[in-house]
Amino acid sequence: MRITKNTQKREASKKKILRVTKTVSILLLLVVFSYAGFIFIKMKNAFDNSTVNIERTGGKSELREDEVSFNDNPISILLLGIEDYSSKKQDGRADTQMVITLDPNTNDINMVTVPRDTRVNIENAGEYSGIHKMNAAYTYGEITGYGAAKLQIETVEKLLNIPIDNFIAVNFEGFRDIVDAFGGVSIDIKKGFWEENIYNGNKIKFKQGTAHLTGEESLAFVRMRKRAENATYSREERQRQFLKATIDQAVSAGTIFKIGQIADILGKNVETNLSVKEIYALQKKYTKSNNLSIKTIEIKGADKRVDGSFFYIPEEKSLKKVSKKLRNILKLNKDTDFITNADFVE
Repeated sequence: MRITKNTQKREASKKKILRVTKTVSILLLLVVFSYAGFIFIKMKNAFDNSTVNIERTGGKSELREDEVSFNDNPISILLLGIEDYSSKKQDGRADTQMVITLDPNTNDINMVTVPRDTRVNIENAGEYSGIHKMNAAYTYGEITGYGAAKLQIETVEKLLNIPIDNFIAVNFEGFRDIVDAFGGVSIDIKKGFWEENIYNGNKIKFKQGTAHLTGEESLAFVRMRKRAENATYSREERQRQFLKATIDQAVSAGTIFKIGQIADILGKNVETNLSVKEIYALQKKYTKSNNLSIKTIEIKGADKRVDGSFFYIPEEKSLKKVSKKLRNILKLNKDTDFITNADFVE
């Protein structure tokens, strides 16, 4: 059989296309692996910069008999929203405090918002030790050198009579920028209200219905507590909505391409004692869950003026009930007496 020149040219052309295709495929593969490596290194560096050693004996809470890990045990994490924009990142205050419990065997996240003005006895604060608002622990821990996060964690532990295994502290700037890096979050606003924008003093108005919020809008949404609407559309409920919406947004398409930007934000604005391994375990569990459930546990109480200052005074019965529920979730000793640092003024 005679092979024509045209046939030879076609065969040569096919081989050339195949070589080019293979080369491009290899290059694309290299780009993907290089990008993945870059992301890993960047995220690891960001978390290394964010990691804080709170100097615990044995690396665990004093209220734990044994060290725990999320792969094997239910754990508690204290989420702190730090207001330090007005003090130029010095002597900040824990404006928002949420305790969440996570169990590797369930898809449930239980969330307790600790009112920032809760009247408590703060220990280990040197000359500042004594009765204060809950959020003062972070400030006094930093001023005295005891450790801002460390003192805030210990004060929350003593209020609820449970161990706090880990913490994540994010300042307002980091909160805003991370939400914007995600492309905002979608929230079903159940009741309209307004809140002041802390950056320019303008009103941010929220209308009932689904809305896509920017970082500044999200910050106002979760912080509002002094408007009349807070009585029927509580800060706790809005924070729960936001937490769920953020998890949904974090796993949405395209987020991975923003990891570099998010890493830059984390390194400057976030502190945590979680390791990269622990964060990966949490990410693996909750970003792949199709039936995630976030439940809110409320500390009942009332605002009260004491010695010229307003405090949140929790109901002793409610606080005891919350503590018992959290201890059950964390599988702690049920026979332990309820002890708290809350000051139940008459």
